[in-house]
This record gives sequence, C-alpha cells and structure tokens, in this order.
Amino acid sequence: MIPSILASAAPLILAGIGGLLTELSGSLGVFLEGFMTLGSFIAWTATKLSGSPIVGCSAAALVAALIGWFMAAFVKATGANSFIVALALNLAANGAVDAVSVLAFGTKGVLVDPSVPALGNAPFTVLTALTVLATAFVLSRTRVGLRLRATGRCPQALLERGGNPDRYKAASWAFAAALAALGGAALTFRVGAYAPGGVAGRGWIALVIVYLGFRNAFGVAAAAIAFAAAEYVSGVAQGTGTIPATLLLGLPSALALILFTVTTILRARRSK
Repeated sequence: MIPSILASAAPLILAGIGGLLTELSGSLGVFLEGFMTLGSFIAWTATKLSGSPIVGCSAAALVAALIGWFMAAFVKATGANSFIVALALNLAANGAVDAVSVLAFGTKGVLVDPSVPALGNAPFTVLTALTVLATAFVLSRTRVGLRLRATGRCPQALLERGGNPDRYKAASWAFAAALAALGGAALTFRVGAYAPGGVAGRGWIALVIVYLGFRNAFGVAAAAIAFAAAEYVSGVAQGTGTIPATLLLGLPSALALILFTVTTILRARRSK
C-alpha cells in the first residue's frame, strides 16, 4: 500500500514543488498541467529514439525548461497577462502532442513500444524525495532561496540589493516547467506507455497542494501524499461494491476541499 501511495504522490509532488517556486516568485503556475502533458509525451518519444529512459527524462525536463523560460521572457517583454499565457500553454500542449503523435506515429491514441520500459515506482520516488529535500534546503538556507522569496514579496528591496527579480521569476518558471515535465515522465514510466489524457488534471491538483502545504516544500509533499492516499482508498473501495462509485470518485476532490478549508482557517487565525 505505501509504495503505491508514494508512487501516485510522486508526480503531484514534483509538479507541486514547481508550483511552489512560481508562487514564491509572485506568480501562479497555471501551466503545470500543460508541461506535465508535454513531459509525458517527450519522455516517451525521446526514450523510444534513444533507448535510454535517462535521455528521455532529460529531454523532457530540458525542453520544458526552455519553454518555461521563453514564456517568462515573453511576458516580461510584451506585458502580456501571465495567467492567459500559461492557460494558452495548457491548451496548446494537448493539441501539439496530438498533432506530433499523428505525424510521427500515425495515431493520437496510446503509444506503446518495447524500447520504452516500465521502470516501476522506486526511481521516481527517490527522485521526488531528493527534490523535496533540496528545495527545502535551498529555500530556507541559501541566498538564492531568500532572493526568490523577495522576488514575490518585495521585488523593489531585491533591486536595491543588486538582485534582478525578473531573472529569478524566469528561473522559477523554467524550474517549475522542468519539474512538471518530470512529473509527466513519471506517469509514462510507471506503465512504460504514453496515454493521452493520462495527466488527468494532476497539474491543477498540484496548484491546490501548494496552498494545502502552507507554501512549504515538506507541506507540499505531505498534502500530495494525503491526496494520493485518498485516491488509493477510493480505488480499493470501488472493488468492494458496497459504496456508490460516484461517491468514491469524488473522495479525493472532497479531501482536497476539506484540507483547503482547514488550511485557510488556520492561516486566518495566524494572521490575527
């Protein structure tokens, strides 16, 4: 049970940590869903071409990071609304993946190939744990973390100390995109196949767990594990047939709503 829950939580945690970075820099990572979709497809395609899952994951993270950085630069240069730009990425990701899949593989359905292995749960569980630890350390113990927080809270103060808020914001978008892409890759390598729609709203859930986790790396991980546990319980209970399926399918979302309400109340009390 525990390995299954951790495996389900890994993509959420990776994307959630990315959302945390953008949140601390002063912007909402609406694009997480799109980058998870791109990462899932690019990881499968690059692995098929190279025969190496490491190359597949690296390609997914690198392409996503470049797109994330370009988006931040575009928003800065044009003054475009960052929410709309991110939402456009989400919409474009699905269409672009379908188009490339049809051109390259003759289908926009499920992609399966013997050269793309199912890696199981362990590799991405370890990667996720290391990501959480590294993020917590950087945010709380380094100058980079302090300046990233200043970017979101008081960019003028950062400018006065010689920092460039725009660079930190662009870097947060690039890292968030890369982490979301790795979350998508985790979904692909769990089964060794790319499935259209396999992300299934996890990018949006990742945004929620940023706030459920009190904008803290360990809190994000805990919220993701709680959500994955609810999803696991829902899946197991469906097999019993004693509880209506519609109620069980809504259990994870209900848990997210409850946790969000509780954390909002706790924040309100702390602010008083």
